[in-house]
Amino acid sequence: MAAGLGAAALRRAWRERRAALLEPSYTPLVAACLCLAEGGVNLWVIRRVPYTEIDWKAYMQEVEGFANGTLDYTRLKGDTGPLVYPAGFVYIFLGLYYATGRGTDIRLAQYLFAGLYLLNLLLVFRIYCRTNKVPPYVFFFMCCASYRIHSIFVLRLFNDPVAMAILFLAINLFLEERWSWGCLLFSLAVSVKMNILLFAPGLLFLLLQRFGLLGCIPKLCICALLQVILGLPFLLVNPVGYLTRSFDLGRQFQFKWTVNWRFLPEEVFQNRAFHTTLLLAHLAGLGLFALHRWHRSKESILALLKDPAERKHPSPPLTVNNILWQGGQQGRGEKARQGRPQDQRSQAPGPAALSGPACPGGRSCAVQLGSCCGIAPPASRVCPLNASAQIVFVLFSSNFLGVCCSRSLHYQFYVWYFHTLPYLLWCTPTAKLAHMPKVLLLGMIELCWNTYPSTVCSSLSLHICHGLVLLQLWYGTAPPLAPHTPPTSRRPAAISKKAQ
Repeated sequence: MAAGLGAAALRRAWRERRAALLEPSYTPLVAACLCLAEGGVNLWVIRRVPYTEIDWKAYMQEVEGFANGTLDYTRLKGDTGPLVYPAGFVYIFLGLYYATGRGTDIRLAQYLFAGLYLLNLLLVFRIYCRTNKVPPYVFFFMCCASYRIHSIFVLRLFNDPVAMAILFLAINLFLEERWSWGCLLFSLAVSVKMNILLFAPGLLFLLLQRFGLLGCIPKLCICALLQVILGLPFLLVNPVGYLTRSFDLGRQFQFKWTVNWRFLPEEVFQNRAFHTTLLLAHLAGLGLFALHRWHRSKESILALLKDPAERKHPSPPLTVNNILWQGGQQGRGEKARQGRPQDQRSQAPGPAALSGPACPGGRSCAVQLGSCCGIAPPASRVCPLNASAQIVFVLFSSNFLGVCCSRSLHYQFYVWYFHTLPYLLWCTPTAKLAHMPKVLLLGMIELCWNTYPSTVCSSLSLHICHGLVLLQLWYGTAPPLAPHTPPTSRRPAAISKKAQ
């Protein structure tokens, strides 16, 4: 039965090849095919490409100290230095330590990370299915074309993919409106590696938007309580040592590993004033996006502190997008209602009669809140975001702003935002001729990360690419301007008999 349905879906996709590449509704089918292909790619990489030892041995040495009874965090060390990750890392990699024969069975560890890669991919695809924005052909570049990501997962065995997989699971829970469970898993991801905190400003905004200040406090308590529980064995022995080692925000990075600041002199790279400048730029970017891109209401952003039931909900501006959307909502409501025939004759014209060019799948971009299949609405280059797309946009853009302002990016840090790039590029309306530049931008970012060691040219190119992504996010998601309303005349306008 299942095989027959799968074969039927494949035959239908073959008949509609162009739509299968451009229409986001085909994402589940394309995702299933790519996940099967990725299973084979990962097996080939594990068997044919030599494993490279970087941090795995040090991870095992650090958790071995905990297994032997050491609870003072300052005494947990490996060949590459002291342990600098929170307690969740210790527990997860302690499980891998025992599963792989005290860390000696590298091949088994690679297979486990290949499974993690596929799980991470499934979680990412589920997010893209919910947002319904990215054309499926883009996922070919997200999967099989990235050498660096496969290397990070199955050839280097870093802890970054573990943290990101848990983070994507948390985002899936946010999309299901399971905010408490999502906050629990978000905190667990933070306990594996602190880079997850780059998503925290966006999550705080969403919690305030969804629950208000008082409703947000219990969710934040969940995040804090899990950190206390996980770190309790170490906090009881040496609390200062645990906090300064696992949450060291001022740690210095080695210049030889930087990917993004190679064009700077090393003394500038290590300068505290430079770090402060990056922090201020990060905070300024977050403030601008929060005020002008995340916050869409006409109310002050301080209204987020109120209970959602007490906020004003002003009607949206009368743009073509909103008029068409309301017309589509009325049409669907009338069809669902068991009303009189004359009601159907008097309803507003449907979206098909009012909208401009249709998407490849036959749906209007002006009506579908979460779908931009390549053709923008005629009167506006911006499609309104649906609820799922808004959650993903806030979280992904929050993380991307942090990546752009990072003090240093090492090669394994690519996984921090790699799987979010397709959404960041295609969440804005994309004309037919704009698809190729966006694909080239993806390829250029991949080339910068594959240049080893990094060069002045690769670092500058990476910043230029990041800047272009930020510009299209800023201008592509700008709220539509309300049309100018002429002043009302004291004398009422004459109404023709036909209009009456």
